[in-house]
Amino acid sequence: MQYEIMGSLRVVDEKGKYAIRARKVSTLLTVLLVRADQVVSIDQLMTEIWGDEPPRRAIAGLHVYVSQVRKFLDRPGRPESPVVTRPPGYLLHLGGDELDVQTFERLVARGREHARHGLHERAAAEFEQALALSCEPLWDEVCKGPILEGFQTWLQETRLECVEMLMESRLALGRHRELVSDLYQLTTEHPLREALHRQLMLALYRCGRRGDALAAYQAARRTLRRELGLEPCPALQQLQRSILTTDHRLDLAIPA
Repeated sequence: MQYEIMGSLRVVDEKGKYAIRARKVSTLLTVLLVRADQVVSIDQLMTEIWGDEPPRRAIAGLHVYVSQVRKFLDRPGRPESPVVTRPPGYLLHLGGDELDVQTFERLVARGREHARHGLHERAAAEFEQALALSCEPLWDEVCKGPILEGFQTWLQETRLECVEMLMESRLALGRHRELVSDLYQLTTEHPLREALHRQLMLALYRCGRRGDALAAYQAARRTLRRELGLEPCPALQQLQRSILTTDHRLDLAIPA
């Protein structure tokens, strides 16, 4: 069985994909999966489901939701439920089941290792597979507690880091022309990510568009000063100086 929580919660088995319609039950299972193989206390679960104002019979309601999760996960041939009572709360035991977040982490780690050794084709392939798994979370209306909010923040940040590393590997592979439009969009969506501005400037420069590269720097500078009162980071400032002097060290390195 496979669990998918990077987006809408789904459980996948040999017969198909299944979702839980009841929001509180779905939230409960998502929290247990985020903390897979760890005990989540009853107090933590109530906070995730109801926030700071649980109803009077919250504990009784929680027991009902746990029972519904166990029923949802019941499969023929499975001797016991993966959700077990473990004081002071509950634990979801993954066992041989798969969780998409763990697959995502493995792909990102492998991609990072390939990139560190200059194996950019392999790195790009790993990053692309990771991003294909990682849809934007759709839990804005159900995140009431720190576990799900923290996980959503972590996932968004890790996904952005993965995007940046993918752009870096594609630049190293000489794909700068095909990256320009994507990087323009990314810098618009994430205007404070200086790494993306640097990659856009470099891609434009390698396309022979020095003027556009310098204009991209000025746009990034205006945004950073307006939003944060900061000048661009040293890496961006150095790249601007290198573009102004046509520093050939910016040219794509061609293997001998």
